[in-house]
Amino acid sequence: MGVIRRRLALGTALVTASGLLALAGPGVGEASAASPCPGRKVRTVTFSTGYVQVYKKRGYVCAVTRPKKVGARKYMMVSVRAWGNQAVPNDGMFKRYAGPVKVHAGNRCVWIKGAVGSGSVSTGWILC
Repeated sequence: MGVIRRRLALGTALVTASGLLALAGPGVGEASAASPCPGRKVRTVTFSTGYVQVYKKRGYVCAVTRPKKVGARKYMMVSVRAWGNQAVPNDGMFKRYAGPVKVHAGNRCVWIKGAVGSGSVSTGWILC
């Protein structure tokens, strides 16, 4: 009887531990896809060589430009401008993304620009 109880206890402990590990958090692939911007994604603007992801949280707008193909360093740019303010840019030679650029917009419209290599996008006034 004691042997059976020990084996059942061990089996239950192993099943419980494996279940807890499965629920513990994101996998390696998911962690690398995490955004550097806080908040919820409100828009994705695509263009020939990449895309700009736009996030919003408590009156702040944050944007990141990502290439369609991650690889060698290449020129990337992201810019966010809230109505009535100057644009806040981030550009340079990057591998994974340009940004994040975060501005306080409140309830004002924003203008987003992004570029990867020779491709670019300009949204006009959005999120009004």
